[in-house]
Order: sequence, then structure tokens, then C-alpha cells
Amino acid sequence: MKVAYWPGCVSRGFTPELHGSMAAVAPKLDIELVELDRANCCGAGVIAEHNQELVDSLNARTFALAQSVEGAAGMMNICSTCQGAQTECQERLDASDEYRDHVNSHLAPEGLSYQRNGDWWNKNFLWLLVEEIGLDSLRERVVRPLDGLRVAPFYGCYIVRPSNRLGLNERPERRLYLEMVIEALGGEPVDYAGKQKCCGFPLITMNKETSLRQAGRHIADAIDADADCMVTPCPLCHLNLDLQQPDAAKRVERDLGLPVLHFPQLVGLALGLSPKELGMNKHVIGTDDVQRIVAGVAAAA
Repeated sequence: MKVAYWPGCVSRGFTPELHGSMAAVAPKLDIELVELDRANCCGAGVIAEHNQELVDSLNARTFALAQSVEGAAGMMNICSTCQGAQTECQERLDASDEYRDHVNSHLAPEGLSYQRNGDWWNKNFLWLLVEEIGLDSLRERVVRPLDGLRVAPFYGCYIVRPSNRLGLNERPERRLYLEMVIEALGGEPVDYAGKQKCCGFPLITMNKETSLRQAGRHIADAIDADADCMVTPCPLCHLNLDLQQPDAAKRVERDLGLPVLHFPQLVGLALGLSPKELGMNKHVIGTDDVQRIVAGVAAAA
């Protein structure tokens, strides 16, 4: 499957291990990534607060670049914040021919134009994996089952809310895709209260205390549910849950130390890629315990 690939800003900056792990996983799933290296920031829901037309123009430009990739089935992202922000912009662009034409006028100097097309889609890797590749096909590709690994899914905000915009009304199972994939990989999904709540990242510059307490509570709940690690499809969530975890531990006044994996890293482990290939040595909270569990299961098999 050939896709126009939008990695987002964060995966090429703060979390390069996410970008690298996706590049390593794609061939294992027969996904051909055509990276949109000239695309721009989605706005992360922030630019729209100040200038909606600007953010819609920026995302329309990305969509137009994606639509120009010959033979691509659609556009794929690896950031659920991008998914939410881009879906919101696409909804506005598709709702009005007049507004879309106006936005496209800003793209005309580059010879670009976003065209409404009911068959064209933009999907997070999580959605693409379940809906386009399929869980049965994924199971067939697993060479290192994650038996014995208890994984706490963390969706974050932008891939589950608002549900009508993100297609959850038509596909309510999207609320469970992480659990479904974890099981398909041989792992055990862990249920806990915070899995679909905000990680706190949007608050980090305005109210750091509240932001870190939110992150700390979610991590603590996952630990109390006996999770070995957490997995998220959002690199911004990863920043708050992994990078900020030492500070979050101080806010909730307890030891934490829970590894937080990027979604492609978890998939890559089951597909036989090494922790080094997946950049699992780049995390603030070490992933050695996860690696030992997975390696132990593989050795026993």
C-alpha cells in the first residue's frame, strides 16, 4: 500500500525515535511511505484560535501535496494531535465550495489545490493498521508475540474527541483500536481510568502544575493496574508522559518509572525489529523491563 506520509513536526524534532520506528515498521507491513517533506505544521489546534483561515490554508496545502502523490491510497499521519487538527480543517473545507475555493486561492501561486473527494482519506497509523491492513493480516506478520506484556493504552484527546468529527459515531470500535491491536500482537491490554483522558500537554505552558499532575495520575493509575508499559499514538502525549514523567512523579508524590512506547515501536517489537532499530534507547524512562519481557518470551518460544 502506497501512502502520502505526514510524520508531523514533533516526530522529526523532539521524538525522532517515532519517525525512525515508523520507517522501520512500514516495510514489514508492505506500506510504501512517500514523505511529504514540504508539508507544514497542522497548527495543533493552537493557530486556529487566532487565525482559522491561516490554519485551514496550511492544512489545505498539506492535503493538496498528499493528493498529488500518484498512486497513493490516502494520507497517513503518526500523530493523533495532527489527526484531530487536520480532520477539523478538512471538515470546514469540505463543508463549503466557496470557502474551499477561497482557501485554494492562497495555494494557487504554488500550483496547488485541495479537492474534495469522498474516497480520499487521512488516517492515523493506528486507524490505517486496523481498517486498511486488517488485524488478521497483522497477526500473520507477528514473529515475536508480546505474550506476558501488560500494555496500558493511552489514546489522548485528539483521536477520540469530538466523536462525530472523528468518525467514532460510524465506527465506535475506534475507541478500542489500541486494545484490539495489543491483543493481535499477543500482548494483554490493561484497563484503567485515564486511557482516553487528556495527558495534560496542552496546559504545560499555562499551568505546569495541573499538567504534570494529570500526567502523573494517569501513569499512577496504569501502574496500579499492573501495567508493564504504556503505549500512545500521540508524540505530544509521549512528551508529557515520558519526558516529563520525573517531574510528574514529584507532583503526585510517588515513584512512577513506567516506560511509555510510541505506537509503531510496540508494533515493531512484535514484527521482529530490535529495540535499537526502534529507538527504544532514546526514552527518558528506560524500556529495559519491556525488552526483558519480550526477549524472555521469544527465548522461551
